[in-house]
Amino acid sequence: MSTIDDTVKLIRELPDELQAEVADFARFLKESRARPKRTRFRLDWAGAGRHLKDRFTSVELQHKALDWWSDDIPARQ
Repeated sequence: MSTIDDTVKLIRELPDELQAEVADFARFLKESRARPKRTRFRLDWAGAGRHLKDRFTSVELQHKALDWWSDDIPARQ
């Protein structure tokens, strides 16, 4: 018997709800393999803030970026 035949036999012996879980897991495995692999980080933006070096320190820019970023996050209730 092949691996597929053995697997099908095992799956058929499971209750319906577990067969559904196996099917979900198989779909997950298929989809996770189908996703394109991540590419390396692009650094084409490097040096884009060069014109700001005389106006701000790197720490000031970090704080400003954090302010901009936190403005987009809803406040906790």
